[in-house]
Formats: sequence, C-alpha cells, structure tokens
Amino acid sequence: MKGLRGLWIFTASIASITGNMNEIPILDLKKQYESIRPEMDSAIAKVLKKGSFILGEEVSAFEQEFAAYCGVSYAIGVASGTDALQLALLAGGIGTGDEVITTSHTATATVAAIEMTGAHPVLVDIDPAHYTLDPLKLVQAISTRTRAVIPVHLYGCPAAMEPILQFAHRNNLLVVEDCAQAHGASVHGKKVGGWGDMAAFSFYPTKNLGAYGDGGAVVTNDFALAEKVRCLRQYGWKERYISSIKGMNSRLDELQAGILRVKLRHLDEWNDRRRERARCYHDFLLSTELALPETPPNSEHVFHQFVVRHSRRDELRVYLKKRGIHTLVHYPVPVHLQPAYQIPNYLEGSLPDTELAAREVLSLPMYPELSEPELGRVCQTIHDFFQ
Repeated sequence: MKGLRGLWIFTASIASITGNMNEIPILDLKKQYESIRPEMDSAIAKVLKKGSFILGEEVSAFEQEFAAYCGVSYAIGVASGTDALQLALLAGGIGTGDEVITTSHTATATVAAIEMTGAHPVLVDIDPAHYTLDPLKLVQAISTRTRAVIPVHLYGCPAAMEPILQFAHRNNLLVVEDCAQAHGASVHGKKVGGWGDMAAFSFYPTKNLGAYGDGGAVVTNDFALAEKVRCLRQYGWKERYISSIKGMNSRLDELQAGILRVKLRHLDEWNDRRRERARCYHDFLLSTELALPETPPNSEHVFHQFVVRHSRRDELRVYLKKRGIHTLVHYPVPVHLQPAYQIPNYLEGSLPDTELAAREVLSLPMYPELSEPELGRVCQTIHDFFQ
C-alpha cells in the first residue's frame, strides 16, 4: 500500500470540495464474496447437486485440510465456536464443580461455554499491551478445584503460550486454546491451535476464516480426545442411533464445510493483507495520541481487529461516525461486570487492566479488501480529531 499519504491527502481534498463521502464499514463481506464468487458459487452448487447436507464428504475433507493447516493431527467440525469450546472441555473431563481459568476481556462465549459444562469460570486480568491472559496472574487464581485454562488469542494476537503451558503442566491442568479470532496466527512459527491439549475455532461469518452461517471446530493432536469430541458432537454415537455416552447435536453442515474449503485456500493471502493494512495504520497513526496494537516477540498477529485505545475513545467514535467511518468496541463491558455473569468476588475494580481496556479500546475498519483511499481517509480523519 505505497503512496498512502498522498492518497489520503487527495481523498481528504475531494471530500472538502464535494462534501460527500461513502461510508466505510468496519467489515465488508460482500467485497470478499465478489473476489471469490466463481469458486464459491461452484462449491455451493456442488453440495446442492450432491444432496448430502450433514457430516458428509465436504466436512471430512475440510477437517483434514484444516488440521493440516493448523499443523495438528485432527480437526472435528461442529456447529459453532461456543460449542467447540464446550465440547473440548467436556472431552477433557471438565464438569460440575470444576474451575476453569480464563480472562474477562473476551467474547461472552468463552465464559458461557465454561458454564455450559457445569464448571465455574475463574477470571484473571490481562496483559494490557496485548489484551491476552497475563500468565503472572495465574498463580493467584488456582485452587484445588482448578482443572483447566483457556487462553484467548484475542483480536488475532497470540497469547503467551509458553509460560501458560509451563504453569499448566506444573499443575496438571488441561489447556484449551480459544482461537476464535486468530486463524493462522503463530508463535515461534507454530500456529495457534497446536499448542494446547485442544483448541476451539469459530467460523462465524466475521472471522478471518468465516462461513456463511455458524460453524466451529475442535483441533487436537490427541487421538482419544478427538474421538471423544466426534462422539459428543452427535448424541454420543459411536454406532448410529446408539448413544454410548451422553452427547449433543453440534454438527458442521456440508454447505458451510464447502464454503470454508474455498476460503481456507485464500486465508494466508487474506491474513497477509490484514498485516499490510495494520502496518499502514501503525505508520500513519504513530504520531497521534492513540495507543496502537503491539505484536509479542516471536509471534505473528493476524489482525482480526485493529484495536487502538485512548481515554477519549467515545468522543473519537462519535467523530468518526459523523464522518461515515464505522467502528466497534470489543468489548464494552467485561464479562465479570455483565448482569448475567456477575460472579462472587468480582466487583468493579477487581480486574483493573481489563476494566480500563473496556473503557478505552476501539476497533477500526479492518478487512483484506479495505482500499488504500479508505484506509487513508480513516487515518486522516483521526489526525483531524486530534488537531
């Protein structure tokens, strides 16, 4: 994205003359579809023509391809990312009365999945530089009932897996990675999803690898865990119509698998484009008052979101909206302060870095098809705000 500065000045000049600008969305899935329309239409038509819609050849093929992409032995397609977390925990033996450590600065799904197993979430603060679980906070959270840890690779940024795994191994804890926002991210060249005992992915449409509906997957290198997830996702069946254990209905369908197979072929290219746009944002916003995202050493960020922060976040968001630039806040209320998840001992002020982030973070437009003029206009408008 060379010549961005000239483009943004040109774009801003045209805007001042015409007083007219198209809106810039936070995400544009229509542009993505148009870029791969022939492949996508062919994949959908193939499934419709075949007439098999649940756990067929497309799901099996996607599971093999996605496992290979993640660098693991097994992938099991399920109905959503939330289900993927729940099934991974259940397969790992997590249940009523157990405790699972994770963060409060995450999508509600992470904590909801823990509670759906009957276990109790134990929430710790974040590393404020990267918004992921602070491994130094784990020791104060562990108890005799702790059975698992869920590190969340938030915004596309890998969590600090090495110290988290060291702590987990010392304390005989299951590690389930929440990779819902980090398809393709890596640490020391090893992709997320291959670090823990298991990992959960979401294929919600807005993700870096998104379906055209809900979908998810559990990945692992452990054969026994993989087989248990396969059994749990379909009523506990090992043999059709005979439940060997109590399971649930959580199946990735053939249409979504066919769609995901097409998109998986483009994922690395799309992630490269996200990183390119993130570099441009960083270069041209460095001189502003915004705190910009940081990538941990030896890690590769995939910028599911480009998240900035400032104490005047809400003013900036209104300013951008009035000028046709859409933003989102991920996430405005930490899980421990939400009405449905008010957990004893988690009062306001108990997780200070998490709570401060919730007041200050702002997600700017970020998607592979974001054009140079659009990105330049976002940057110029932010500069205007601080002038």
